Amino acid sequence: MTKVVLALLFLNFLTSFNNVWPTPMVQPDTRIGPEFAGLWLILLLLVALFGRVGRGAIAVLTGLFLLVAIGRYVDVTVPAWLGRKLNLYWDAYHLPKFLDVASQEYVWWQIVGIIAAFIAGFWLLTWLIRACIKVLAEHAAPYALRSPTAMIVTIFCLGMVIANLTKVVASPYVAGPVFPVYQRQAHLLAAGLLPGRFRADLPESPPLASDLKLLGGAEVKVVFLESYGATTYEREDLFGVIHPARQRLEQAANAQGRQMLSAFVKAAAFGGASDLSHLSFLSGIDLTDPIRHDLLLTTDRPTILDTFEQAGYRTIGLYPAMSWEWPEKSFYDFDHYLDAPSLDYRGPKFGLWWLPDQYSMARIDEIYPPDPDGKPRFLFYPTITSHIPFRPTPPYQPDWSRVTSEKPFSDEATAKAMADKIDWHDLFVGYINTIEYTFRWLAGYQEQPQPRESVLILLGDHQPAGGITGPNATWDVPVHIITSNETIAERLRLYGFVDGVNPQRESLGHISELSQLLLSVFDSDGTEVAEAVPVVDSSKGQAVKPASLSSSSVSPRASMQVPHNNTSPRRATDFSINSRL
Repeated sequence: MTKVVLALLFLNFLTSFNNVWPTPMVQPDTRIGPEFAGLWLILLLLVALFGRVGRGAIAVLTGLFLLVAIGRYVDVTVPAWLGRKLNLYWDAYHLPKFLDVASQEYVWWQIVGIIAAFIAGFWLLTWLIRACIKVLAEHAAPYALRSPTAMIVTIFCLGMVIANLTKVVASPYVAGPVFPVYQRQAHLLAAGLLPGRFRADLPESPPLASDLKLLGGAEVKVVFLESYGATTYEREDLFGVIHPARQRLEQAANAQGRQMLSAFVKAAAFGGASDLSHLSFLSGIDLTDPIRHDLLLTTDRPTILDTFEQAGYRTIGLYPAMSWEWPEKSFYDFDHYLDAPSLDYRGPKFGLWWLPDQYSMARIDEIYPPDPDGKPRFLFYPTITSHIPFRPTPPYQPDWSRVTSEKPFSDEATAKAMADKIDWHDLFVGYINTIEYTFRWLAGYQEQPQPRESVLILLGDHQPAGGITGPNATWDVPVHIITSNETIAERLRLYGFVDGVNPQRESLGHISELSQLLLSVFDSDGTEVAEAVPVVDSSKGQAVKPASLSSSSVSPRASMQVPHNNTSPRRATDFSINSRL
């Protein structure tokens, strides 16, 4: 009897357990697992029809139940780490690269041990499932068929499961089914792998035209801050540490005669898949669906890189996270593309991503220095230091002339940083440190002399993993723009940006719309702003009716088209990043 009870509890546990947020551990749940109820029904039917459950049937049921257990684990654990559901079509592509990077901190015998432990655990789980199913098939099912009480309990439990699955009655005593997990992954794989399956679902490219004359030849630097999300404002324990660092950046900018304005937009990803936000911003297309992203890469659609190139800018892609060949760069078609090896970093390597963001920014100014009399630069720089697992955080070097040398940091500073070891079970402190470091080097960069004026655009690529944000977090990320151009600042305010580092909490819209907003702001269009467009009073945080503006103002609904060769036809559409504009 004891073996039967343990078998029942264990198999039900495998279909109903929950995650211990935000770890890889799980905890039992008292609810009935629908797949466990289905297994029990199948065993009853086999025993009723054939008098026994054969070895072949037990093997098949074991394999199926193993898949159920794996599906349940993925369904409850992946959101705890990434803040989103698994997308096998997208994540399977990145998994080998992630494992390769994550294994760098281990020697070969440790890697072998981990693999061996994984195989042993997988074998043990399979053996336990088979043993439990055999116990139920040989002892529990025959007994239940002879016991009216057992049959009444069975019918009652099956009734609750069926009512819950068919949504006739939602039962708090029934866990969510695992089958939809596999159904969703099959749909995603079919959509991504079947030729032309979703081609019709890739929207037309929005108008991306702008003469960029309001920039006055200033350089534009788009810096995506890895894992920088709205949670740095919404969690008091994060805000209390990071806010002073953000304020130091604003003060450094103000000291150079520049203004800092801020807003929120909705990212195209959560907890990972930065490329979705990067290319959403550049293309103006919402790529929250990763299948759209991959489909876009097969086209010759325009991006704002084309707009800047047509206006006489040279485009630079700075990707210090890339230590391997990146075929996707052919779509972006930067004038200059630099990955980690091409940056020639000779200092100490910090953690899995090893190359400090401060170095990358200093190094790009050495390789392609700003030319006051030549072409302005458009820099696109996704940072990497603040990527999970957030440790160790490199030291900040106040002497920027030393950052690109063979010994960028003192031995003491390096040893202190290296002592902060990776801890996958405690990511929070590391996250705070690395975001604070990010704003520290950004403030230091603002203090450096600039041979050519620039507009600096800082924006998050996505929120950090769910272990940092907690459950039910938004997908919003901050955007900060630093400029000395008062007309640009005035136009940004009209779109909902506010002065300083504290944006209004309402998001302006999706990150894909931000590129159109900025192109509109940088354009020399002299159309006056419509009276319906609210101006944000940053001192009160309220929208007020705008006064009539000069001819330098921009219309938030100006239709824009971009000339681009060999692209699919596009229609001119009204631009609005927010329904209120």
